[in-house]
Amino acid sequence: MKHSMSDLKQKQSLSLGAKVRMTINRIKQWYEHWDGRVYVAFSGGKDSTVLLHLVRSIYPDVVAVFFDTGLEYPEVRDFVKTIDNVIWLKPKMPFNQVIDKYGYPVVSKEQAQCIYELRTQNVSPESRAKRLTGVGKPSGQRTLSLKWQYLLGAPFSISHRCCSIMKKRPADAFSKELGLKRMTGTMAGDSRLRAATWIKQGCNAFDSSKPASAPLSFWLESDIWAYIQQENLEYSEIYNMGYDRTGCMFCMFGVHMEGEPNRFQRMQKTHPKQWKFCMDKLGLREVLKYIGVPCEYREPDEMLFNLKTKGQEND
Repeated sequence: MKHSMSDLKQKQSLSLGAKVRMTINRIKQWYEHWDGRVYVAFSGGKDSTVLLHLVRSIYPDVVAVFFDTGLEYPEVRDFVKTIDNVIWLKPKMPFNQVIDKYGYPVVSKEQAQCIYELRTQNVSPESRAKRLTGVGKPSGQRTLSLKWQYLLGAPFSISHRCCSIMKKRPADAFSKELGLKRMTGTMAGDSRLRAATWIKQGCNAFDSSKPASAPLSFWLESDIWAYIQQENLEYSEIYNMGYDRTGCMFCMFGVHMEGEPNRFQRMQKTHPKQWKFCMDKLGLREVLKYIGVPCEYREPDEMLFNLKTKGQEND
């Protein structure tokens, strides 16, 4: 069922109680449609924690699947170990091989994909111009933002492929092998891509080539925390360490939009061993410097001094 952005806004404005009831209905529809052959994609983050609780409040025996990429915060892994009936799946290709073969995940999935395609595919000058300007571009193609066009000349490879290789491929293989259809804790408010997906197919994509359910699509982050408090749910300790996201530790998507301390600056303080590995072994220091993102922790007084100095230079 196709929706509109106004439909999404209206549902996002509903009370938590109303959202819980709507989500329960969508979970039931998904479960019954597939005769119970479903599973919850469980990342160990707060969103999938809420989803798993809702699903098991109706269907206690539904299995959860954790995709063990090796990039998760140790606190997330420790939390997942406390949950019953969780299957751990590993990708066939580790992150270092993914970036060596395809490139680093920077800016966003959409922009990284555009950069990857323009740099690796045999694109005609006419098609290239359309993708750089957006003029005359086919609707199925993405435009590379003017702000990021300098990355076409970056001295390192850039790609959107890591999530597909490390999570989607194992998920597809698992679903195909056991005939189970997944439920995820993603929300439309997470990104423009997820909002567009919800507008196109709603929470339950029964007829998709890869059927999937996202019954929390119309929830907001505030709803997630309100539900956790209401139900007194346990959650990963990582959220008490200043982090508001628990995706892959070394992912750079969206880091340019974060204030200081950003995820990598914070990592240097909370997880110095992992920080040193991703900076020095995986080469993220060079990439972050190239896109103008600081990676070393600075004390608040130092950050304030740098901001004042920068302001004086611009006067």
